[in-house]
Amino acid sequence: MINILSSFCIVVGLIFSFWGTSVFLTNRSVLFKLHNLSVSDTLGSISIVVGLLLLRPREWPLLLLAILSMALWNTMLGYVLAHCASDSMKMQYGTIIIRPLEQEELLDHWSRKND
Repeated sequence: MINILSSFCIVVGLIFSFWGTSVFLTNRSVLFKLHNLSVSDTLGSISIVVGLLLLRPREWPLLLLAILSMALWNTMLGYVLAHCASDSMKMQYGTIIIRPLEQEELLDHWSRKND
């Protein structure tokens, strides 16, 4: 029974992984594709590790660490990639929000104000 449940988790994980990769063939935006890939890859990887956890219960500390690492790092990597890839990315300095194209104008304004 455990072998069947483990095999089911591993197959579901592989399906999630292939499903996320197949989205790259669509005509959607890059950010949508990255988000979809990161979510499906995370779910697929965690499902595969849960299947391995059912097969090897003595290795639970290492496999649990792998699950937590994938859940945290894949999520953070997806947010970082989306943030860096967005066209309207803004940089925050304190309470002042500076768009990349307006930085030079603001620096000129500050330098004239200090003179």
